[in-house]
Amino acid sequence: MAISSRTKSRCGDAVDRAEEKLIALSRSIHAEPETAFREHRSAAKVATLLRGEGFEVEEGAGGLDTAFTARFGSGPLTVGLCAEYDALPGLGHACGHNVIAASSAGAALALRDVADELGITVLVIGTPAEEEGGGKITLLEAGVFDEVSMAMLVHPAPEDNCAPRPLALVELEVRYSGRPSHSALAPHLGVNAADALTVAEVAVGVGRQHFEPRQQVHGIVTRGGEVPNVVPADTRALYNLRAADMESLHRLRTRIEACFEAGAVATGCTHEVLSTPAYAELAHDPFLSQAYRLAATELGRPLVSPEAERDMPTGSTDMGNVSRALPALQPSIGIGSGDAVNHQPEFAAACVAPGADRALVQGAVALAWTAAQAARDEGTRERLLAHQAARHAAPDLAP
Repeated sequence: MAISSRTKSRCGDAVDRAEEKLIALSRSIHAEPETAFREHRSAAKVATLLRGEGFEVEEGAGGLDTAFTARFGSGPLTVGLCAEYDALPGLGHACGHNVIAASSAGAALALRDVADELGITVLVIGTPAEEEGGGKITLLEAGVFDEVSMAMLVHPAPEDNCAPRPLALVELEVRYSGRPSHSALAPHLGVNAADALTVAEVAVGVGRQHFEPRQQVHGIVTRGGEVPNVVPADTRALYNLRAADMESLHRLRTRIEACFEAGAVATGCTHEVLSTPAYAELAHDPFLSQAYRLAATELGRPLVSPEAERDMPTGSTDMGNVSRALPALQPSIGIGSGDAVNHQPEFAAACVAPGADRALVQGAVALAWTAAQAARDEGTRERLLAHQAARHAAPDLAP
């Protein structure tokens, strides 16, 4: 069953009424960027707006200081709207999480006004640390998503993509330990940890020709030594590993950790490898993806074909882990950033420009219409509720 024009109008009108507040929220978050697990002001700004709109707010969700939930309604089908708000070190909101937070809040306000007629509960989940740390993974493990029937957000990008394919990702830190010595008087007594890192980097570089499709490795040296007249005894580097899926990521990780070991063997250093929680590839729920495409089309968004979308570049997100646990959606929405792409200073500037404001409003409406369509479609509603019940019976069940 399609949603009525009346339901669409009520959702749109709710976002229109709140437009100034939502844009102000986006710009306020942008003006005070906070990095992973430090988003105290940003989380409070979103929570305060929702509390003022009649939502029941619980702070510290999942044991995270900068996470929260905001609830409205009591229907059996729970729509989870994820609000990201962490920024990038040194670049601020160059990934547009200020827009994500405000658009999710806007979608929540739209659905609040039709919650009773749709038989839904609206749940905004403040999810910190998407850029690093995997806040959603922690919230998943803590059970914050247990009651959620479908989870969604819309992500700013240079162009619209109704079904992007974010890659699986893991961050590895390699640490080499050697022995210091005077670089000129007794270099033979030193064990050079910088050389170990060099060998590892060369090994990674020559291995690239054998990477599988969609496998990527990006690394930076975070510690290379203190002064040139002392043989470096402590070096460190951070690497992002990406792949099409978790299985491919595991194979890539095995290869890269062998490169790290080669550095240690070649130089006589010891080494250790530390890891963050792995981000899974994102799997969109087909119904939600198609419903969003229809909504975005009706709103006049400049969409490309599904075939063209598959070739568009993408990054990674801990929303992928959510999508492996329950039906989920994370489309991209263009903000008119010109030649600038995510994680560039110019993109950060574009995230408070008129194009971003327009994307915020239209993204909120499109998410609300998508959720309403899922709630109204009898077969989809039954499927979502059945999957949620099955998850409680078998927590590791994938959608």
